[in-house]
Amino acid sequence: MRSLERHLLAWVLGALSLGALLLVLASYLVTLDEMSEVFDDNLRQVALALADSREPLQRGDAVQRHAALPKVYEEHGDFDFTTAVWDLAGNRLSISGPNANLPFSATSGLSRIGKGEQAWHVYTIVSGDRVVQAAQRASSRRLLAAEAASKLLIPVLGLTLLIGGLLVVALRRGLRPLDAAANDVAVRSAVSLDPIDAAGVPLEIHPLIRSINGLMQRLAEAFTVQRQFIADAAHELRSPVTALRLQLQLLERVQDEADRARAVGELKLGVERTQRLIAQLLDLSRVDPDGRAQLRQPVDLAELAQAAVVKRSMEAEHKGIDLGADAPTALTIDADPDQLAVLLDNLIGNAIRYTSPGGRVDVRAARLEGRPMLQVIDNGPGIAEAERERVLDRFYRGEARQRDGDVPGSGLGLAIVSAIAQRHGAQLSLRAAAPHGGLEARVVFAT
Repeated sequence: MRSLERHLLAWVLGALSLGALLLVLASYLVTLDEMSEVFDDNLRQVALALADSREPLQRGDAVQRHAALPKVYEEHGDFDFTTAVWDLAGNRLSISGPNANLPFSATSGLSRIGKGEQAWHVYTIVSGDRVVQAAQRASSRRLLAAEAASKLLIPVLGLTLLIGGLLVVALRRGLRPLDAAANDVAVRSAVSLDPIDAAGVPLEIHPLIRSINGLMQRLAEAFTVQRQFIADAAHELRSPVTALRLQLQLLERVQDEADRARAVGELKLGVERTQRLIAQLLDLSRVDPDGRAQLRQPVDLAELAQAAVVKRSMEAEHKGIDLGADAPTALTIDADPDQLAVLLDNLIGNAIRYTSPGGRVDVRAARLEGRPMLQVIDNGPGIAEAERERVLDRFYRGEARQRDGDVPGSGLGLAIVSAIAQRHGAQLSLRAAAPHGGLEARVVFAT
């Protein structure tokens, strides 16, 4: 498992170590540059002093002088600067340092001669009959700069470790409120979904706390809806089950064949109503307005409308209702075909149920301002404008429909339609159907 603390520490300590190395490198480069300026000026001064000395020199003097200075080398060390005097023809007249191999150059001023370990910084003065050079090996300058920079290495390393230790302490103290928040979440249960207190939590953690609190609020609302749904479902199922038991008892008591046939018919109707209620409960449990349709494939709304009308045609004919489909052209969208079939079946079923015999129900698949639309229009009693939002709630049937005891229903049909529409990103609207009244249900899809 990946540790956030170790991950942050690795990156921070790595950045500090890289910064320390870059600091030492920068110190080396700056020191080398500053030393070069000072040494170049020193070379110029040495060359001027040597050029100002007009002592006559002969070839071979340099060797004799080197042989006479061994005790001086032992006491004061080897040469750092090397000087040489040449005649204009390039013959060396004098040189300091027994092992110096300074090349001849007649170019006045500062220059760099040679490559690698044999590279020299040389200041040359052409004066009269001689050429005077003051030189220093380039490697000597680099060595001095490296020694100066290396003296910073231990202090910088110590400072890096000190800062790293302080960061470890600060990071652990900073993450302590996060641990407290995590422990607060860990002790929660399905019945304890109060928001987490963000007091004392770093500002950077507030978005996470707000997201968790939002999730717990949604969970609390979902659990509330679920408990209410279970309570409502139990209440709605109690009535038809009780009715079935009474009808069964009545069937057991009757002796007359006509009464028995009538009781059997009532029992069948009760079973059908119970089956329809259970089927609607199952449909409602399969759709979640907050989710997305699991199966997306091209669906022809025209074919869907015609198939839904065919499925309900016998029921409509039995009730004397003119049920028809108006879908002349193909109209394809990406959707879940099974869920759209449930949506349209519920709309048509509601329209047939509440439309009086001799009435009319029209099912259409068309475009509304370029957007695909399913439309179910009936000339039944309609729904009062004040109740059009509430009838989308589960088990709500509306005052007018509750008064009409001859019309069976559970109040789940439009709730299922609303859930499926939301799941497909569609807009469901209920309005009065013109010009003869009734209800017009529209489901307008985004694409």
